Amino acid sequence: MRRTLDPVTLRLFVAVCEERNIARAAAREAIVASAVSKRIAALEQAVGTPLLVRGRRGIVPTAAGEALLRRSHELLGSMERLHAELSEFATGAHGSVRVVASLSVLAEHLPDDIASFLARYQAVRVSLDERVSPEVVRSVREGAADIGVLWDAIEMSGLRTVPYRFDHLCVAVHPLHRFATRKRIRFADTIDEVSIGLAPGGTMDAMLRRQAALLGRALAHRIQVSSLDAACRIVGAGLGIAVLPREATAPHVSASGLAMVPLAEPWAVRRFVICSRADEALSATTRLLIDHLRLQARVPAGAQPRESGGTRVARAV
Repeated sequence: MRRTLDPVTLRLFVAVCEERNIARAAAREAIVASAVSKRIAALEQAVGTPLLVRGRRGIVPTAAGEALLRRSHELLGSMERLHAELSEFATGAHGSVRVVASLSVLAEHLPDDIASFLARYQAVRVSLDERVSPEVVRSVREGAADIGVLWDAIEMSGLRTVPYRFDHLCVAVHPLHRFATRKRIRFADTIDEVSIGLAPGGTMDAMLRRQAALLGRALAHRIQVSSLDAACRIVGAGLGIAVLPREATAPHVSASGLAMVPLAEPWAVRRFVICSRADEALSATTRLLIDHLRLQARVPAGAQPRESGGTRVARAV
């Protein structure tokens, strides 16, 4: 069994679990599908129990597979951090931090805040990845990431959280829409309008559907998109309205000439947090980055770095 549980096999096992398909996992890891199947078969033979089964939605892990998946994330995350830290000695750098963040955070101040940190600590390497909120929390819990930055609307028990920044949800409308002249608007007034949904299945989509349900209504989006830029373009074409964060969409709103009407709801202010494991599990460099982000969040709005114009950051080093 010790010979079978090598990093390559664990990485392939994780890929199959995440992709739910051997062919896609093989393409992701740049290996032939037959080699993936052989590795998984040898792994199952070594542990003496099935780890994967084929379900209605593709390949899924068994109970034993779920246990191995959790441990694999931890082991691979630890090995990645170890490799990164050892590699830094060759380049003269002194530490690395892996950050995962939600789309909304990446579309606002986080890239600039990290850039100012790297300008000050040039010997540090920071990797930045986009994930949906549940995956941000899971990555931090499993040790695949050092810190996560996300909206505090998701359960994060067992993790340490500190305040970061906040933004405001507004209703984006075409400048000729009848809502465009309003100073504020209640969410209930928008439900019957043709709407555009952002990131279906995401945290904000779930929250809006929950708020509609509390009003005894149901959302029926005409179009669903995964990026802020696409949502603004569709609203600008007059195809509907959308609930969007004001700060993150500022560049797109300005370019499209949209009207942003603030939502008059207590939940319309979204608070972002930095989550991590316990202090003793963090490197000194990670703690330094957390302190820097907290300090940047306290800077007066007029002194903030420019807003990031991108709606997606896949990876920046």
